[in-house]
Amino acid sequence: MKKILLVAATVALSIGSVQANPYTALGCAGCHGAAGQGGTGPALAGKDAAWLVKQLKDFQSGARVSATMNAMAGMAKGKEQAIADFLASK
Repeated sequence: MKKILLVAATVALSIGSVQANPYTALGCAGCHGAAGQGGTGPALAGKDAAWLVKQLKDFQSGARVSATMNAMAGMAKGKEQAIADFLASK
């Protein structure tokens, strides 16, 4: 029973983290930097939110091709605007 509660609590915390800041929770910072300032991936901080949403949706649909981003953008489905708003504010 304790294991079930621990797993349920972990899942709830993970879901809460994704909703609170999907950019960080989904691991975007690993390539794009903690605040989108760049790293191994391009800098996205301060970019127009509408442009960022379009790029994510293009990666999701396959209109833009990048092995890494096509996989990562799929996890961002439904959270594109939150990610874009976070980056645009930096």
